[in-house]
This record gives sequence, C-alpha cells and structure tokens, in this order.
Amino acid sequence: MKKVLLATILMAGVLAACNQKDNQTKTEENMQKLELTQEWDKVFPLSDKVNHRKVTFETQYGLTLAADLYEPKDAQGKLAALAVSGPFGACKEQSSGLYAMRMAERGFVALAFDPSYTGESSGEPRRTASPDINTEDFMAAVDFLSKQENVDAEKIGIIGICGWGGIALNAAAADTRIKATVASTMYDMTRVSGNGYFDSEDKEESRHAAREAMAKQRLADPMAMAGGVVNPLPDDAPQFVKDYYDYYITPRGYHKRSGNSNDGWRTIGTQAFANSRFLYYINEIRSAVLVMHGEKAHSRYFGEAAYQYMVEGKAEGYNVVGKPNPNPENKELLIIPGASHCDLYDGGYTELVGKGEPKNLIPWDKLADFFNKNLK
Repeated sequence: MKKVLLATILMAGVLAACNQKDNQTKTEENMQKLELTQEWDKVFPLSDKVNHRKVTFETQYGLTLAADLYEPKDAQGKLAALAVSGPFGACKEQSSGLYAMRMAERGFVALAFDPSYTGESSGEPRRTASPDINTEDFMAAVDFLSKQENVDAEKIGIIGICGWGGIALNAAAADTRIKATVASTMYDMTRVSGNGYFDSEDKEESRHAAREAMAKQRLADPMAMAGGVVNPLPDDAPQFVKDYYDYYITPRGYHKRSGNSNDGWRTIGTQAFANSRFLYYINEIRSAVLVMHGEKAHSRYFGEAAYQYMVEGKAEGYNVVGKPNPNPENKELLIIPGASHCDLYDGGYTELVGKGEPKNLIPWDKLADFFNKNLK
C-alpha cells in the first residue's frame, strides 16, 4: 500500500512539473505573437541615465501585455520597483513612459505598460475596457516585477495617471503586495461613466437613456469607434478640452498607437465602467497612498473625493458609508499650485500647442521621496 501511495505521489509530482513546463511553454508561445516596435518612438527623448528594453508579460485572463522596462544605469543589488500606466486611452509611449523613465533616473526599476486591448498589448476587439481586467493588468505587472532578479519583491509600488489613477487605487485595495501607490491627476472612470462630468447626469433617466443607446449600438455596429480627442478643435471648446487637444493631437504628445490621439475607444468599449462602481474598498488600503492633483484641474474633484473616502470612509459622490481607514497616517493629498489636468501628463508648457517654456509641474523628487519612504 505504501509503495502504491509513494508511486502516486511521485507521479503527481512528475505531472505537476510537466504541466508547469507546458504552461511556461504556452506562455512563451503566446508572448511571441506580439510584434513590438524596437526603435525608440516615444514622445520624449531617452534619458542617458537609464537602460531601456521592451518586455512582455501575461495576465490571468490570458492576455499578453507589452511594456517598456526602465532601469537605472550602474545600479547594483535588488531595487525597489514601480509599475506605471495611464492616462486612460493613452499608450506607454506617452505619459506613463515619461513617469517610468523619470523614476528610473531616481533609482527605481520602472515598468510602463500598455493595458489590455490597447497599444502593443494583445486583446480583441481593440480599445475595450473593464474595471476587473484593467485592475488585473496592474496586478499582473506586479507579478512580472516580482520575478525580476534585480527587484526586491517586497518593495513594489504603482503609479496610475488620469483614469488609471482610479484603477491604481482599486488595485492597491485588492493586492497587498502593492506597498505604495501614486494616483496622479486621477479620474474615477466608473463615476464619470455612470454620472457624467461633475455628476451632472447622476439620475436614473439619464442612465436609462444611455443604456438604451448602448443596446441599439450593439446591434447596429458593435465595433464602431467613438473617436478620440475632438479634432478639429471648436473655438468654444471648454478649456480642459483644449488642454487635451494640446497634448494628444499636437506634436507635444501625439502618438499613432494612442486611442486618444486617433479614433478613440469602441463606442460600447467602456460599457462595463458605466455599469459598475469601484473604489468602495479603498478605505481599507493599509499601504501608503499619495493622491496628486492640479489646483486648476477639471478632474480635481475625483482625487479629492477619493482621498476623503479613503481616509474617512465617506465622501461626496460615494453612495455608501464605510469605516475610517485603519492607517490614515500614510495617506496624502497633494495639490499642485497652478497646474491643470494635462500639466501632470508631462509637466506642462507656458503656451498651448506645446510651445513656450516647460513649466516642470510634476514633482519628481517628491514622488521619489514618497516611494523611498514607503518601500522599505
């Protein structure tokens, strides 16, 4: 009987090893399907203080994500690491890549990735979003960084920009491996998708009309694209729309793989966000969080409300009341004087169309200090 049991255990071990090898082979085969651009094609120049290489990794949904890995030159030993993504609708060649590179200059291993269904990452149909899948994107990036030889797996943080600021907070609430989070110029994509800007459509009638339109669109043309940033720009466009145009459409930030710079998202591609609400567990985040917003940003109310709810368990725009955060002392709200929403994409410029002098409104050293303090 003991011999049979021993043989069974040994066979199970062999099968497990074979399955692990087969899964690894399948993962490698899936990753090889991506055709990554190898030349430098970012909207910012490569720093001479970092090394850069293209990498891929797989999510728990079986999607392969493309990313840029930035590492400080001449660094030794195991380093703290950061995963970066955003803005929502952008690509890693834009703001997220700049953030990753600047943090690598300051001693971090930094990964800027294209989310599922966007940029160079896999996923069909293109330009589709989901609160769950996009939260998993961040957690899969943490998986990847945890396995790197030059990374200390106990010292990993994340940065989310714009719509990915909210997704970063959602990931931090879900994944305790994330030891520090920065949400920069954040949107709550579920709130704006369901309530409209400034909650102006926060009523059943408006949501019902939007659902009816979505239902018709699914039958008429589910692959139709909604378009990116408005182009040409109307003279009477709100200032924040002008700011978006100035970043995404002009040479300052335009990129051919960016949805915001081109044909945008599928018209029904964010329907999952409109029918969901996340961030309701961020009041339970025990790790460190820095919410950073511009004083003049139209989106400032998202960041302020998220910070208040995260600390107090209640805030305007949140329909539930939770308990106060168990660790409020490591939560911080930073308002950048004079900064607009898009100024925190690349630091901003003194004139539109990317002209004038750089305003340098992103406090890179402050971000480095925050992560150094909390990734110990």
